Amino acid sequence: EVQLVESGGGLVRPGESLRLSCAASGFTFGDYAIGWFRQAPGKERERVACVSTTDDSRYYENIAKGRFRISSNHAKNTITLFMSNLRPDDTAIYYCAAIGPDWYGSCPDAMYYWGKGIPVTVSS
Repeated sequence: EVQLVESGGGLVRPGESLRLSCAASGFTFGDYAIGWFRQAPGKERERVACVSTTDDSRYYENIAKGRFRISSNHAKNTITLFMSNLRPDDTAIYYCAAIGPDWYGSCPDAMYYWGKGIPVTVSS
């Protein structure tokens, strides 16, 4: 059974950094795409960043470029999202999601597996 468990969320002040982790189990990294999505109150869910475990290609949405960094650790089966220079509009529930096997390229909106999500609040 595929499971994705997020950790590392919380309350931070504007301009600060936060590291989210996603622990994946039930599958082996290799031909999956794993990404981070978020949903702010009253808004639709949006993709933030994605990494291909096939070739370590990384994809970022405009909201994340220059501030966020996604990385994967094949030995530990974890995906990390490092977020810097956080803003109040980054406040949302952040979800880890995966699609595969035999998936190549970036993350689509309709991922196969989802974590339960973790809240991130950016406020002074």
